[in-house]
Amino acid sequence: MNLHLNPKDAAVILVDIQNDFCHEDGACAKGGRDVSGAQAIIPRVEALVERARGLQVPVIFIQMVQDEFTVSEAWENRPRLNVQMPLIICKKGSWGAEFYKIQPQKGDIVVQKHRYSAFIGTELDMILKNLGCKSLLLTGVATNVCVESTARDAFMLDYHVTVVKDACANYIPELHEATFKNIENSFGLALNTSEVLNYWTQVETKAS
Repeated sequence: MNLHLNPKDAAVILVDIQNDFCHEDGACAKGGRDVSGAQAIIPRVEALVERARGLQVPVIFIQMVQDEFTVSEAWENRPRLNVQMPLIICKKGSWGAEFYKIQPQKGDIVVQKHRYSAFIGTELDMILKNLGCKSLLLTGVATNVCVESTARDAFMLDYHVTVVKDACANYIPELHEATFKNIENSFGLALNTSEVLNYWTQVETKAS
């Protein structure tokens, strides 16, 4: 667990905690998705972020942003089962693209992305390597889509991966749980917020 959670070389990643994905007036809710789970994770994400800042663990906000220049034919025709979603969500400059409840503070980093994975077409890998980060703690939405895509790519890029289970949310419960099984089977750890915070407390106590 030390390799995955050591605060000296870890970063906390917040994936797509934005109005269109989490707010009851956002695109996902209007399209028929239940966003209550996304809203429920906020206190635990806040607790993790607050502790990370106190330990000088980098906090990185991932922000999905779309416009007419980032929507390809493949993206336009991606599966969107049983929901009525607009073609462009989290439109650049819109309220829907803004962060939900949790806002970046001085010293935090914002990385904009245009696909599910936060590593595709972004500077995230360069930022993490320049910070000396070897381990990533992933939170956010949706568990089996953008969080899992980012986790898989992180592992392929040789990061130690931890998905924080109760700080992630999904709109389909069975897929939410399946992600954790996938992560634990092949990519890293799946822990609860309390396990991460307790480990950090133990590390701090030993160092004092």
